[in-house]
Amino acid sequence: MGGMLGLAAAQRRPDLVRGLGLLAVPWDFHAADAAAAQRLAGLVPVLEGLMAPTGRLPIDAIQVLFAMMDPWGIAAKYSGFARLDPAGARARQFVAVEDWLNDGVPLAGAVARECLGQWYGANAPMRGAWRVAGAVVEPRGIGVPAFVAVPARDRIVPPESAVPLAEMIPGAV
Repeated sequence: MGGMLGLAAAQRRPDLVRGLGLLAVPWDFHAADAAAAQRLAGLVPVLEGLMAPTGRLPIDAIQVLFAMMDPWGIAAKYSGFARLDPAGARARQFVAVEDWLNDGVPLAGAVARECLGQWYGANAPMRGAWRVAGAVVEPRGIGVPAFVAVPARDRIVPPESAVPLAEMIPGAV
């Protein structure tokens, strides 16, 4: 999400941005599995009940959404962790990354609706329909040097979702 917002900020305020680094930023949310993306978006009405009391999507609900993207991957991840030396560097790194991943903050309801409904459901960024403060976010309009890291094996941002963004930003590395 940070890369998406950074991209929008770089377009709206190029005077404040000298370069742009985008790491594992999805753009075509339907590239890998459009039906799965739309199923995820279909959960918005269910999530409304969770957001109603505070106006935010709780972090536990966000973690469940991530888990739904690859439920078997969680079992594989922890099976791999069980094979590590508990005192070893790889085990410590695993725990540190998991702590970081699970130490999120609730997501504002409006942002959750936008991400799930517009990004995943409607594929608004790829269709040129994603707007921030009324302006379409258009990667072709980025005029600063840009580095776009496309993940090779990411379940949340599959490569085919991130490649279009890299191709759309003029001169991106």
